Amino acid sequence: MGKGGLIAAPLLASLFLAACSSTPDVADAPAPAVVEQAERNPPVGSRMPEGEQDLCKARDLQYLVGRHRNEIPVPVEVVNRRVVCTTCPVTMDFSPYRLNIFYNAETEIVEQVRCG
Repeated sequence: MGKGGLIAAPLLASLFLAACSSTPDVADAPAPAVVEQAERNPPVGSRMPEGEQDLCKARDLQYLVGRHRNEIPVPVEVVNRRVVCTTCPVTMDFSPYRLNIFYNAETEIVEQVRCG
């Protein structure tokens, strides 16, 4: 091993040990201004609608109720759409911007189209 290897090995070992230390770093904590801004402007999915707004556009797809699930149009943006059977487990978080299309698992007929 050359001189470079003898110097680099202890240096790398000390850097590794420093990285593994359990002392909390102040730089890891979010700045107070960032926290305040997040509280004033929550993510879009957590904002509650005001009044009876149809933010997920569920009224536009009510024609699907009573039809086979194969007739559900494929969306361009799938981020805010959930197609799931009525007996399947789903997350309990509520997003007024998410369109939920529920179908019967046995018949595959759409039973509900709603926001949430």
